[in-house]
Amino acid sequence: MPLRIEDYALLADGQSAALAGIDGSIDWLCWPSFESSPCFAALIGGPENGYWRIAPDDPLIAMRRRYLGASLVLETTLQTSTGTFELVDWMEWAATPARVVRQIRCVACAAGRARINSDLAVRFNYGHALPWHRRLDDRVAAVSGPWALWFDMTGPPSMSSVSAAHIRSSIELSVGELAQFTLTCCRSHEPPPARVDATQSLDATLRFWRQWSDQHRGRGPDADAVLRSLVTLKGLSNRLTGGIVAAPTTSLPEHIGGHRNWDYRYCWLRDASFTMLALACAGFEHEAQAWRDWLVRAIAGHPSQTQIMYTADGARHIAEWECTPLRGYENSRPVRFGNAAVGQAQHDIYGEIMNALYVARQQGMPPDDDAWVLERGLIDHVEAIWRQPDNGLWEFRDERRHFTLSKVMMWVAVDRAIRSARECDRCAPVGRWKRLAAAIRDDVLAHGFNAHANAFTQSYGSERLDASLLLLPLFGFLPADDPRIEATVRAIERNLMTDGLVLRYRTDGLASAAGPASGEPGEGAFLACSLWLAQVRHRQGRRDEAREIFERVLALRNDVGLLAEEYDTCRKRLCGNFPQTLSHVALINAARELAGS
Repeated sequence: MPLRIEDYALLADGQSAALAGIDGSIDWLCWPSFESSPCFAALIGGPENGYWRIAPDDPLIAMRRRYLGASLVLETTLQTSTGTFELVDWMEWAATPARVVRQIRCVACAAGRARINSDLAVRFNYGHALPWHRRLDDRVAAVSGPWALWFDMTGPPSMSSVSAAHIRSSIELSVGELAQFTLTCCRSHEPPPARVDATQSLDATLRFWRQWSDQHRGRGPDADAVLRSLVTLKGLSNRLTGGIVAAPTTSLPEHIGGHRNWDYRYCWLRDASFTMLALACAGFEHEAQAWRDWLVRAIAGHPSQTQIMYTADGARHIAEWECTPLRGYENSRPVRFGNAAVGQAQHDIYGEIMNALYVARQQGMPPDDDAWVLERGLIDHVEAIWRQPDNGLWEFRDERRHFTLSKVMMWVAVDRAIRSARECDRCAPVGRWKRLAAAIRDDVLAHGFNAHANAFTQSYGSERLDASLLLLPLFGFLPADDPRIEATVRAIERNLMTDGLVLRYRTDGLASAAGPASGEPGEGAFLACSLWLAQVRHRQGRRDEAREIFERVLALRNDVGLLAEEYDTCRKRLCGNFPQTLSHVALINAARELAGS
């Protein structure tokens, strides 16, 4: 049986990431960057598509794990009927070249000695190209085209075998003994990498995370959960560029066995302002400023050519294609690489950009004259396009519509430009911008609120409810106690909630203010939306209800504190790409809201 999504934990090094299963198998790794071709793809295929498992020879009867402190160093305890073993996995932060290091220790053994096996199956070219295995003394390199992965092992004497498909090692450990394994990613034309002292590597990695996490300013009952989410955001960031990917995975399904499977290994502008707020308010000014700088570089150019997403280094080319050799996570097909939504018009991004840059200024980041030139150009573009339909926040792939949130976010863009001009004494046509903001606002109030549904609805002329409209009070379009917002929240609670969580929208037809949500949604409950509701309830004075849904989401984190995009309330399991930036950002911001800071 395949592992559940929640059975995985994140490893990361500042440019790429891996998912390690609770059974000692690393089933997902894209090297050398987040959007690279995976060399382990068993997660969305099968064992034949690449993995690296280290485990005792005897069958496992119990497993538990934890991160060591506020780090991404993972310790997994593996128990058999005859012994107990501790497996420690990490990717060394900022290592050049990149490496995964694994260390296993025998803690207890009835027979005095126990056999440990390492089974490494590298697959290049999206999980299906067998490498050439090249030996050099006791080292082995898996080579294919431009890349070589070098395998090293230290410890007691071992037996090893190398075939076309596997590098296998078997080693016997006494109580207290350990074996160490390293996999290093190099260009195939480069000389073999230097051997790594695993103990020094572990010490350096733990020291990095300890020093980094000490910046956290959080206190209170949710501080540990918030810090774990912040560590996760750091793990999903590119240390060189400041870009933060939406998730390290592709094609983990929104509905198990379904076709809503997308590639999230890119940076979405829609996450910009909430991510900025989460980082800056938690004390991580360096990361917040790096994200601001990435954002400005990414959008540089003509405003009409602004994309909704970019790679972590700011590249624009993100072509979508289907990888038919991979059978998908629990047969959820197709498996997609790249994302065609990159070519969509999503007008909400302008509000996200302008709000992120406004938040950056509020948090004391130094002003940037070049950024202001870009911002003025974006507002000119908003003025030209705000009456046009788009694909919306949720990236619908059918016809464009006049999405209510898209209009609201264009109002946010103009509003934040006005605030920045006034508060930072920037040269701007404030009078014209005020008239533009008023025109957009009036249009939303006239067409976005549906009198029959007694709620703001997903698009003009529709009765479909949409949980993204919980953002209206969070972005300040209307106060949380405005009767129209209160009516919208009640409609969402009545129609888009299942098992105490919030669906984005109904996927089985139009939602109205009359009927309950389907018991079998086409996707899981959306965790960020549930946390947005917690924030809105808190602003409405419904503090116990806000805490209730916040605690509901906290309870869905896996054993090491990670959240996916969604939760399947029927199957009682996480679904969607994992771990997901927007879910963790929403958790951080909801905790801050509920704490009253």
